[in-house]
Formats: sequence, structure tokens, C-alpha cells
Amino acid sequence: MKDIFIFKSNKIDKIISINYNIWNKKLFNTYKKSLERNTNGVCLEGEVMPISTIEWHEGKVRLIDQTLLPNELKYIECDTVEELWEAIKSLRVRGAPAIGIAGALGAVLGIWKYQAKNFSEFNKKLIEVTDYLAASRPTAVNLFWALNRIKSVAEANKESDPLKLKYILLAEAQKIIEEDKAICRAIGRNGAELIKDGDSILTHCNAGGLATADYGTALAIIFSAHEQGKKISVFADETRPLLQGARLTTWELMQAGIEVTLICDNMSAQVMKEGRINCVIVGADRIAANGDTANKIGTYNVAILAKEHKIPFYVAAPTSTFDMSLATGDLIPIEQRNPEEITEGFGRRVAPPGVKVYNPAFDVTPARLIDAIITEKGIIRQPFTKNLIELFT
Repeated sequence: MKDIFIFKSNKIDKIISINYNIWNKKLFNTYKKSLERNTNGVCLEGEVMPISTIEWHEGKVRLIDQTLLPNELKYIECDTVEELWEAIKSLRVRGAPAIGIAGALGAVLGIWKYQAKNFSEFNKKLIEVTDYLAASRPTAVNLFWALNRIKSVAEANKESDPLKLKYILLAEAQKIIEEDKAICRAIGRNGAELIKDGDSILTHCNAGGLATADYGTALAIIFSAHEQGKKISVFADETRPLLQGARLTTWELMQAGIEVTLICDNMSAQVMKEGRINCVIVGADRIAANGDTANKIGTYNVAILAKEHKIPFYVAAPTSTFDMSLATGDLIPIEQRNPEEITEGFGRRVAPPGVKVYNPAFDVTPARLIDAIITEKGIIRQPFTKNLIELFT
């Protein structure tokens, strides 16, 4: 894994370990321009810093190392599928759509230098690579959706020679990226209809551009409402144990000039009780056929609180996040994370050595607590089971 270049949040200077090209020069110049106008590194109101979360570059996968934000905006390159597997597992790249993109690009990366004599050899290697990537994280269905899509395209083009097939699969992975960009914009437009001028929105974890190709799901709705001129504000849960809300969501919203207030996870009930929240919008990692939704741990808590305070609770996700093979959320596999994320978060021990730890990465919010699911194809309301069947048939 190679460091490409780093932007320090409190400096204009760039640190570059290898030569950079036109693509990242444009990104750096935009970021530098922002810093020159505002010492806090925040864009002027209405401006959104262009971010490419993950992409293919000269036979490698280039991505933002999200574990370092907001202190450093650092790009790394994965040369091997093992390095990309580690990037997914360690949350250097995260968010269901972005994980799907990483899976697609990872499948290409895994076969890129492999010399196959025929399709049988090629496909055997591809299956080996996709099975390996599938083991990185079990909950986000977009990963499996993207891997299956790549395998299906390979099968459909089995008559092509192996060299040509590599480029066909790369084109498909690039297509997934472009589709995700369009899908996120559509989710934003559709969801913005639910946002009124003056609304204050609570969100949990990070479902912005960093979790997708460039615009987000839950945050796409907020960005769209903001771009429509609506005066809105956001309360962001810190999202323990890895603080994606504190580190990532607040950073993205500040870049866009959107008013954001950071709160601890256990403050949500109080701000709701005080009448500070008009609606809740979250993302999703997998949605079952009945509308039960798996999302970052703590989402279920927020949904219960929203129901108690009669606040609309919305889920924003692309249709690729739905798993219609699962009747209910009880069947969604929940990833168990390393105990050290809790006992030694960010390198500092906060619990006694040897203490037992339970660290699920996600929980499942029952469909009965969800008022609407916002997709690129429109807004889906109750009854979800019936309306989802209609959506997918």
C-alpha cells in the first residue's frame, strides 16, 4: 500500500510521496483555494469540495484512508487484492456503496496481472479472488451484489480472450462507480422533498460522499436540500466506537457550509425532547424484504427514540442495498469487530485488560419504526413488504 499525497487540515502545504497527475492536482488546488480563504479549511457556503472516494488508477485501486480523517486527507494505492481486503476490513474504505465499489475494483485488481490461457483458468482465479473479498465484511450486501455482478459479466463474456476480458470487467467496475454517482444524486433529489425550510435533521454514522462514489445517501438528501436554498441544520451523533459521525459526517457537512452540531450518541433523546429535531435520516448496509434495516450500531436506539418523540425516521439507500432473499432482518449477518476498538480506541486503553467485550458493528431497525425508505427510484412507504415486491418485480 502506497501513500499518494496528504492534505493536513491545518496547513496549505502538500506532502507528496510520488508524482501526482492532473486528477489530484485539480483536487489539491480546490482544497488549497478553500484553505486560503478560510483558515479552518472550510469551503465557502454552498461549495462542496470534490472528493473521489475510490477509483482505478494505472493498475491499482486508489482510495481515501478514512481512518485518518479529519486530521489528514490521505490517499493510498492498493497494489494487491490482499491490501484492498485489509483496507475494507480496517475501514480505510467504508460505507455500503463504497464497499461495493471496492469489491468490484478489487475483483479486477485480483486478476489484473494474472496470466490465464483460457476462460476456465481465468474464471477459477476470479472466483478465488471474489470469495476472498467476500470474507472481508459480512453485513453490507452491496459488496456481494458487486462481486456477483462482476462474475456475471465474466460469464456473459466467456468467449472473449482473457486479456480482453480484464478490460471488460474493468469497464463494468467503472460503470458501477458512474451508476452510483447518478443514484446518489437521485436519492438526494427524492429525499429533499421531505425536508422543509428551517428543518433540523439528526443523522447517525456517516452516509455521505465518503461512503459512496461522491455524494452520499443520507447526506445526499441534506446536500440537495441545501442546494435548493433551504435553511437547514444537522445534529450528528458521534457514532461510537469509531466516531464516523464525529470524524467524517461533521467534516463533510462543514466542507459544504451546512450548519452542523456534534453530539454524543447518548444525547439524542435530550435534543429530541427539547424539540430540536424535525426528522432523522440514516443510511443502510442491508435492507430485508420486509423493510427491516441493518445500519451502524446505535441506529436502532435512535429509531426507538424518534418513535417515542413522534419524529419521522427515514432510511436512505440505493436499491442495491436491498436483499430480497431475506424475509426479515433477523436473517441479516451482523459483523463482530475487534474488541480493541472499544478497549483501546484510537490507540489509548480505556478499559481494564482482559475485560469481556461485545462489539457488533451493526444493529437492525425493525420496519415498524421506519417511516419511509428513500431510494433512487422514489420514496417507499409502509407497507414495505407489499411495496418492495412491487418495486423489484
